[in-house]
Amino acid sequence: MRDFSTGHRKSSQGFDRVLMAVTATFLTVAATTANAQSGPSKSPADLAIDAAVPLPEPANVPPPTASDFKPDTAKPDTAAAAPAAAPVTTATVPPAATAPTAAPPAATPPAAAAAAPAVEPAKAAPAVAAADQPVAEKLRDLIATKGARYFDRKNERIAVENFYKDRNYAPLWSEAGAATARAKSVIARLKDAGSEGLSPADYPTPDFAAASTPDAQAEAELRLTESMLDYARHAQSGRMHFSRVSADISYPEHPVDPVEVLVNVSTAKDASAALEGYNPPHKGYKGLKAKLAELRGLTEDTSKHIAEGDALKFVKPTKKNANPVVMEDERVPALRAKLHVTENADDKRYDAAVADAVRKFQSNNDLKATGVLDNATVRAMNGPRNDRKIDIVRANMERWRWLPRELGAKSLGNAYVILNIPDYTLKLMHNGAQAWTTRVVVGKPGKHATPELTETMKFITVNPTWNVPPSIIYNEYLPALAQDPTVLDRMGLKLARAADGSVRISQPPGEANALGRIRFNFPNKFLVYQHDTPDKHLFAKEERAFSHGCMRVQNPDQYAANLLSIALPKEGYTPEKIKGLYGRSELNINFPTPIPVNITYQTAFVDDAGKLEFRKDIYGRDARVISMLKGSEGREMEMAVSHSQPNYVRPTNVRVPGDSFASNSGMGFFERLFGAPTPPPAPIRGQRRVVR
Repeated sequence: MRDFSTGHRKSSQGFDRVLMAVTATFLTVAATTANAQSGPSKSPADLAIDAAVPLPEPANVPPPTASDFKPDTAKPDTAAAAPAAAPVTTATVPPAATAPTAAPPAATPPAAAAAAPAVEPAKAAPAVAAADQPVAEKLRDLIATKGARYFDRKNERIAVENFYKDRNYAPLWSEAGAATARAKSVIARLKDAGSEGLSPADYPTPDFAAASTPDAQAEAELRLTESMLDYARHAQSGRMHFSRVSADISYPEHPVDPVEVLVNVSTAKDASAALEGYNPPHKGYKGLKAKLAELRGLTEDTSKHIAEGDALKFVKPTKKNANPVVMEDERVPALRAKLHVTENADDKRYDAAVADAVRKFQSNNDLKATGVLDNATVRAMNGPRNDRKIDIVRANMERWRWLPRELGAKSLGNAYVILNIPDYTLKLMHNGAQAWTTRVVVGKPGKHATPELTETMKFITVNPTWNVPPSIIYNEYLPALAQDPTVLDRMGLKLARAADGSVRISQPPGEANALGRIRFNFPNKFLVYQHDTPDKHLFAKEERAFSHGCMRVQNPDQYAANLLSIALPKEGYTPEKIKGLYGRSELNINFPTPIPVNITYQTAFVDDAGKLEFRKDIYGRDARVISMLKGSEGREMEMAVSHSQPNYVRPTNVRVPGDSFASNSGMGFFERLFGAPTPPPAPIRGQRRVVR
């Protein structure tokens, strides 16, 4: 007969361990719950009772095994005991790994679980006032079915749809059919768009008082939202895209975010100020804005204008006519004062001194320098009328909108370079003030115009090699070479042919190099830069548009030293140290942090003394901007246009010295010489040595 007593004892010991673990867990939970609920600590008597009652130590109880849960089928009483062991399946048993050192975690009691905070529901859309519910319903329908009629830009349409959806389509600009204070503030800003050089007609505002039906109120709501977004877009980026003015303009795009505008204006305490903030923050823009207001408030003073009349001419004495008649005119004293001819201030005779002053004025103002006072010269002397000045100021305010909002490098004290083409000046700005300035020579009008751009100056090259641009090679030097095979040698230029057959012309470093001693590099798609020049005499001229597009700097050693004092302040660069680097080898001085370079075209600006200055429109771009500002081309002005790349025409009668191609090769001369039909850009020379 088999003895089941040993198995029974083992089974009983297993259940005992399980029951002890369950009991320990229950007591721990109960004690924790009681402590949490009772709050006050036990009395000394209670503690004494607890000490007298031995409690199991669950930390010393090994965890149950699978065999502990197997029923003993040999004994009926074992099966009967099974239901009592059932709660073990829901007990929390401490892991074996933590048994020697940690007590089992307490289970969360039902009461505590019920008291736990629920997950916060998604924020509900605000309720719509009963009086605005009909308008909200119409807004929902209008946005869903006719949103593109109001907002033809996809990003604006999506922003508006989401904005009103989040509001449960509650109107922003009206309450119970009446315009809100926020709406009135925005409408006032839109009607004052003229103060920013924009046209209020571009931003029509609805009359909420006349909108008596939900349909009309919903229409007024979207119309005001449309005008507000249009204003913010124009204020920040410009009424027109700069590419429509010239192919020689390229600035970083900085479009406005319609979502940000909607949130900003709808939550700002002062909606008008929030909307105004999208206009340029630059000092130059704000100065023009103030002068625009002055011009509009002034009655034009014509008291100092020279009257038009018969032409005045001075005739020089000759042998045949030793005493020519000197013309007299009542206008001459005023003319002397206008042209600062101080000798014989009240003399009415149009003598040699007056004629010379008129000739100089004509030369400086793109007029034929004849010395004859004709009506065209008189009109130029009188200057533009106030309405013309207003147009020019507006055009230049528009140009400020194209520029980046941050002109400088923040980590370098907001340092940047700004060059004004019509003023022929370059300024280095640092810590909000002018650090240095100099005269420059810019590109000739036409295909050699200096481009308007913003890039970053990354390094300076001392003793640069001039790699002649393809435009000059194909349009100027190769035709000249056809006429005179020695022309390149006489100019100190070297001609080489690359492996692909293209021609490269370069000039080695030296005092006579076309780039002078220093080149200032800010890589850009126009392949222009700033540099020194051996032609120093050009800086004495008032008008200095003589280059092929690059900008020549009058004092390059000082320019370099001032730039490097910002970019590399610990290196101690001075003009003398820069000059000490002059030689026959290229030296590159890299900037750890590039300095932004902004090439601008400001025909009107406010100088440091607060005076409104006008400059000659040397590239003839004002008329284009003014015409577009007056709305002659509709809404499409903001769209960019593409421009074809320049086509460098190859001459057909050039023979390169030393060329020894056989005449019977079956290829034309230029096919053999140039290879591919499109001339590649001049190769970029590698850096020879870096100076820091």
